[in-house]
Amino acid sequence: MNHPLALADNGALLAVRFLLEITSVVCVGIWAWRRTPTPWRWLLVIALPVLVGWAWGTFTVPNDPSRGENGDVRTPGPLRLLLELAVFFGAVAALHLAGLRRAARWLLVIMIAYQILTYDRIGWLLGR
Repeated sequence: MNHPLALADNGALLAVRFLLEITSVVCVGIWAWRRTPTPWRWLLVIALPVLVGWAWGTFTVPNDPSRGENGDVRTPGPLRLLLELAVFFGAVAALHLAGLRRAARWLLVIMIAYQILTYDRIGWLLGR
């Protein structure tokens, strides 16, 4: 990883990122299923993951090659970084609050490792 956008050139890290994105959305759904009373359960199991996915795809930094197409709302890099951290670590919190503490701990380790491996992207976002 020699340049600030090395994530875009690393297929393995892009695949891991995609899996973490999907995992994060699923974790929000798991939380909704386990913690919401029955009449509202189905609505939140669908609505919350859709809302997270919508925010993820809508708020983008211009010319971010790791994101593919640009989203609808051009977002400053630091704000996008906050969104990414909120989604990724929100998934950890969702598992913890759903009572799946062992899974939450493992996901936390994976999320921290991913952030360390993609430090160059964090720097790039902070500079935008």
